[in-house]
Amino acid sequence: MNNFVRLAKNTIEEFVKSGKKISPPDDTSAELLNGKAGVFVSIHKKPQKGEKEGELRGCIGTFAPTKENIAAEIIDNAISAASRDYRFLPITKEELDDLDVSVDVLSAPEKINDISELDPKKYGILIRSKTDAKSGLLLPDLPGVSTIHDQIAITLNKAELGIKDPVDIYRFTVTRYKEE
Repeated sequence: MNNFVRLAKNTIEEFVKSGKKISPPDDTSAELLNGKAGVFVSIHKKPQKGEKEGELRGCIGTFAPTKENIAAEIIDNAISAASRDYRFLPITKEELDDLDVSVDVLSAPEKINDISELDPKKYGILIRSKTDAKSGLLLPDLPGVSTIHDQIAITLNKAELGIKDPVDIYRFTVTRYKEE
């Protein structure tokens, strides 16, 4: 298991079992301690027979760095994904052995001029309203999101914006770390 996923998984297990937030372990890599980036932690139930990916159980992240390093982003977002995703009840001790965790490290978003610059398999998108603080984000390469129009529609819906609302669209890439 790579360092990104191990840190997220250890964070989730310790928080669910004890309610305590861990600190980065002594053997945490320099990449996690020195790097800064937005990070999403996704938790899925382990896939059932015939499924490529299990049902989503929690996903929380930051599109830009908010902490001193990637390790701190992973720790905070892992706790939030396990306990504060409004779509789900908090994860219980009984579920821990049945979960897969992934960590997405985001590149800096870049504004696009035309939707032809998007590719839902390669780029995630961030849509921001030009008139208020509403915004929505969708990670790349998600099951069921195969067209640019699907990607935009889902992200607009997440932002509670309509197709005619004035928006700026940004794209970003992710480095996705999954359990092996």
